[in-house]
Amino acid sequence: MRVTLNISALGQTRWYEYLSRLLFGGSATVIAGVIAEKYGPGLGGLFLAFPAIFPAGATLIESHEKRKGTPKGAGAQRGRRKAALDAAGASAGSFGLMIFGLAICKLIVILPMWATLTLATLAWLAVSVSAWRIWKSGSARI
Repeated sequence: MRVTLNISALGQTRWYEYLSRLLFGGSATVIAGVIAEKYGPGLGGLFLAFPAIFPAGATLIESHEKRKGTPKGAGAQRGRRKAALDAAGASAGSFGLMIFGLAICKLIVILPMWATLTLATLAWLAVSVSAWRIWKSGSARI
């Protein structure tokens, strides 16, 4: 599967699907903030890394494929494959997020904030894209 940008797909998403992502992601963020306030930023940071939007996104991907109306359950099967591909991307991004956090932790004490965020973001991007390419080079086509 080739990664592309399809702006017209935004119109295919229903309003309540956006709302579910907003509520799920917002709730996870609020819970992480409450935990950080009560138990400190170290523990709160663990919960900030929770994949807040992924579960809603994976279910929406599958439901979009089902709605396309392919015969004999092919849409559901294709939806599960696309959700699995989304999960692979999320795991690659998680490696990048780990490097982002590590870079912030180490660089914030020696560099200005703008430089720290810039370098950490570049590290996240490089690691995430590299992890995705490594995964794709060793996997079957979906």
